[in-house]
Amino acid sequence: MDLPKFRLSPNAYALDLFVAESGTCSCCGQARELKYNSSFYSREEPDYLCPWCIADGSAAKHYEGEFNDYLGIEGVSADPDEPDSIVMDRVLLLEVCERTPSYHSWQQEQWLVHCNQPCAFLGYTDYAEIQPLQAELQADIANMPERYLQAISKTGDPVGGYLFRCVKCGMHRLHTDCT
Repeated sequence: MDLPKFRLSPNAYALDLFVAESGTCSCCGQARELKYNSSFYSREEPDYLCPWCIADGSAAKHYEGEFNDYLGIEGVSADPDEPDSIVMDRVLLLEVCERTPSYHSWQQEQWLVHCNQPCAFLGYTDYAEIQPLQAELQADIANMPERYLQAISKTGDPVGGYLFRCVKCGMHRLHTDCT
């Protein structure tokens, strides 16, 4: 059986957002071999969510939950009249929140935006990997001291690096957080 693909998290399976574990999906009731292994914000805590129920939005709908908080999407405000708020198609917001697996981070996840669209989360990154992208990432790293940049690691210790790419123009973006 082919696994569902996530447009905004194309490497979800390689990033351990799902673990190999036999079980029954709490949403669809199907016997599955991959269990979701990251954030899900809802009143109920399902024991097991499969990738299919995330990809089609049924898990978010069934549990009235979100995998990514819409206020964690860069530039999106609870108040659409806020002057600096990004106006984004509701379909794109829902794709991030309800049909895209979240990633592991120290702080609450942030979803970066470029070309007025959510970027794709590529994965965890470190100082060595961002070196060739420094010109592209200038807006994201301009105010970061060099020692902070050098501390960026894939494990997040002491600084987590999260690499995104614009789905429209291909430009890379970087988000960081620390313990």
